[in-house]
Amino acid sequence: MLRTGKEHLERLRDGRVVYVGGEQIDDVTTHPAFARAARTAAAIYDMKADPANRDITAYEEDGETCSAYYLRAKTRDDLRKRSAAHRKIAEVTHGFFGRSPDHVSSFVAGMATSPETLKTDAGDFSGNLMAYYDHMRREDTYAAYAVLPPQAARDPEFYHKQNLPVPTLQVVREDDDGVVITGMKMLATGAVIADEIWIGNVIPLAPDQASQAITCAVPCNADGLSLWSRKPMEPNAANEFDSPMTWRLDETDAMVLCDEVKVPWERVFAINDAAHSSRIYTMTPSHCYGNHQSNVRFLTKLRLIVGLAHKVTQSTGADKIPAVAETLGRMAAWEGCLSGMISGQIEAAESWPDGYLTFNRRMMYAALNWCTENYSGIIDMLRELCGGGVFQMPADVSVMHNEAVRETFETYWQTPQMSAVERMKLFRLAWDLVGSEFAGRHQQYEKFYAGASFIVRGHNHREAPWDDYDAIVDDLMAGYDIPGAPAKQTPKEAAE
Repeated sequence: MLRTGKEHLERLRDGRVVYVGGEQIDDVTTHPAFARAARTAAAIYDMKADPANRDITAYEEDGETCSAYYLRAKTRDDLRKRSAAHRKIAEVTHGFFGRSPDHVSSFVAGMATSPETLKTDAGDFSGNLMAYYDHMRREDTYAAYAVLPPQAARDPEFYHKQNLPVPTLQVVREDDDGVVITGMKMLATGAVIADEIWIGNVIPLAPDQASQAITCAVPCNADGLSLWSRKPMEPNAANEFDSPMTWRLDETDAMVLCDEVKVPWERVFAINDAAHSSRIYTMTPSHCYGNHQSNVRFLTKLRLIVGLAHKVTQSTGADKIPAVAETLGRMAAWEGCLSGMISGQIEAAESWPDGYLTFNRRMMYAALNWCTENYSGIIDMLRELCGGGVFQMPADVSVMHNEAVRETFETYWQTPQMSAVERMKLFRLAWDLVGSEFAGRHQQYEKFYAGASFIVRGHNHREAPWDDYDAIVDDLMAGYDIPGAPAKQTPKEAAE
């Protein structure tokens, strides 16, 4: 079933507990901190459900129409369909919703290609996973995830010495009808406007952390669960003209706090196995599916940035300067580079697991690392191309409401290339990408999107064909000996 935007907004009015500072929010669909982001999520659902888009955004399974990101790929055309759907969804937000509805759903779909991985000594949870996968695709569920321990909880000895509870989320009780979890997880981006939260561990746990090794799914309105939002940015936007990105694209980040939250056994997918808790994502295509979406989403974002850079230089005539043209060419090359890495993930797809085809993991992780390392530099380049233009504009769009100053503004702020008001609109957009609080959040966000940089490079190290690399060196060295040294004898020659 494909959900509509109206249906999504109705589901968000479910009694969830959300805090902004000391204020508890009653309805995220109407509160000025989240209302426009909620409507943006609804717009994604409406776009997907539009019959004009369904050849890209949907597929048929078991007689039902489902979102394309639940498709478990068996052919390259399946992979192309998934990738095209991600791009269509990313275009609704220009890539600025990192945890759009297709992100966590892709993790679950990838895991569902290899459910037997969830069979361990702690229990067989493969059936639970498949039931949840079916639930998600039939309900068109928007899930966020919280898969990291809070930073302060990484030194449990401190809490033991102070006789304080360790804040990390963990299982505190197992009952016949489910488990009870208490503690915090980070960082549930998008959870305020989602349906459910996937709780797990993408960072390996120590053997003595078995109680934290819980992977489960809980509704955002579960009894005892609360979402503690960081400072919302939506209220900073007075209007869409002055803050076009902040106005509707602050997807929110929140800490998840559970206080004796009951999770039915059918929503548990891993438990009591510290090592297995994090491996389920890389032992299956889960991590690859989810982060291919990340690559596509970043490319959509990059295309906006490159286009904006070009428009900014056009607005002043600077695009004719050779050094500026060179910079624009470099940015265009980056976009082409990432586009090629994404296409390569499909063309060099892996036959894995049995019966399925998966995006090439090496190329996916290489692209993920490229995005992590380069976003700050890309934004700095856009910042340099903007120069002082972002500060030359009047304070806000109210300049157009005062007839006495409007004529002066339109006369003196225009250029041969662009009218004054269009220049102001352009530079307001640029500022929301390079200098506003929204821009600062995204620079931090992209740097740690898939975890700390060493984690991303660790994935690349794990997937690298080191034996092949070593063989190249060994074969080369085997072709020559030490100059002037006696020729090597075979064992037979040495015996004679």
